[in-house]
Amino acid sequence: MARRYQVVRHRTRLKNEVHSILHAHLIPKCPHADLFNARGRAWLAAQPLPDDERAAIDRHVRELDRLAEDLALLDREIAQDAIDDSAVNRLMTITGVNLALGAGIMAAIGDIGRFNSPHKLVSYFGLNPRVRQSGLGAAHHDHISKIGRSHARAMLVEAAWAAAKTPGPLHAFFVRLRARRGHQIAAVALARKLTVLC
Repeated sequence: MARRYQVVRHRTRLKNEVHSILHAHLIPKCPHADLFNARGRAWLAAQPLPDDERAAIDRHVRELDRLAEDLALLDREIAQDAIDDSAVNRLMTITGVNLALGAGIMAAIGDIGRFNSPHKLVSYFGLNPRVRQSGLGAAHHDHISKIGRSHARAMLVEAAWAAAKTPGPLHAFFVRLRARRGHQIAAVALARKLTVLC
């Protein structure tokens, strides 16, 4: 799971570098849904760029293709190990959790019996808000603590974004909170709710 997470992060960095090259040359946003699918790549090849920047983009796209192959192999290995695990299968019933995320969450949790309550697991992942209070004064709630398993927290936020796009009660929760607090806070709150469900 750690190797898969590293590959996904490396892919994200490469994609961000390609976007930054386009942005630096004032090239408008790609009209297609994905810059790195066949139509997006055809659009990318047609953009006027200096030779050195074109070579950098081509190098990044080749590396993305290689990483996609590595990711497919890792996903296959994870699937072979996790498909018979009843805990992973239960987690996959939660909206937004696929096989890779379910296996990653179980790898981060280990034995669920270690946690007395869902709130202990939320704290373990660092999704609980920090509370500042002095004496008998009012308690002030800050951003999430981010203490704990950052890899698992990132996976849960990824699952939250997937759940936010799927119709259902989790989507309704996300939309309600997004209207009041913004989409980033709504995604983290949804990740916390997914942790409680786990």
